[in-house]
Amino acid sequence: MSDSVLLKSDFQDLKLVKRGKVRDVYEVDDKLLIVASDRMSAFDVVMDDPVPDKGKILTRISLFWFKLLGGLVENHLISAEPEDYPEPCRKYKDLLRGRSMLVKKAIPLTVECIVRGYLSGSGWNDYRATGRVCGISLPKGLRESEKLPEPIFTPSTKAEAGIHDENISFEKVVEILGRPLAEQIKDLSLKIYRKGSEFAAGKGIIIADTKFEFGLKDGHLLLIDEVLTPDSSRFWPMDTYKPGAAQESFDKQYLRDYLSSLDWPKQPPPPKLPQEIIAKTRMRYIEALERLTGQSL
Repeated sequence: MSDSVLLKSDFQDLKLVKRGKVRDVYEVDDKLLIVASDRMSAFDVVMDDPVPDKGKILTRISLFWFKLLGGLVENHLISAEPEDYPEPCRKYKDLLRGRSMLVKKAIPLTVECIVRGYLSGSGWNDYRATGRVCGISLPKGLRESEKLPEPIFTPSTKAEAGIHDENISFEKVVEILGRPLAEQIKDLSLKIYRKGSEFAAGKGIIIADTKFEFGLKDGHLLLIDEVLTPDSSRFWPMDTYKPGAAQESFDKQYLRDYLSSLDWPKQPPPPKLPQEIIAKTRMRYIEALERLTGQSL
């Protein structure tokens, strides 16, 4: 496996607190070290085959957005420079560089904050069946990939690896978190989406939908995990956008489409990924990075 690939980190002298679908999280003093691997997940199943540099791309894009959104919402980032990390981390600085963040330790909310500006994915499936998405009634006659009259907040439960998230209504979020916090994350999610979408539009990218995560630190709300990346969002090229069908994308949709063409039940074990699929997925992530941030890998 090449130097540009990290399938799994293994820092024996650091305390691993979680190995997620993509990220490995370590506890260091009263902080967390988040390491973005090159693992690829689709349909809540982690593939055996990594996508080279994916973790670095996700980290770079998240850092870009954290900075851009800084005036709108506080986030958990402390530093992404290994030289700033606590001493026990520094021996791993070469591996950590470009794919890690030292962050404040927050208590994650048990709700994923999804905002949809366009009708796609599970939202499109729900709309076709019921005319609604997460309990929100939408106008009749909308087409797949159509822009919604206004972005909508369509939360879901936060499932462990291998278990599907479940779409829930806003009232269910109120039951889980209480109304003040539920209203706060709904309002923030919509504001972040609108600001991100406006910026991306200037770069020729439509953000069709996205997922945010929030956490509480000393009772204070923070934006955590990743933000507006190809893993957490649907990115469509504006110049080829045409409602009425699925769209080209700069995200994992290309991989999802390939997997959907197989006789695979969307449960572990995952199928072997051809090199062509891995390479084309990687190029889409790189293009998202370059278009959004103006940075090259």
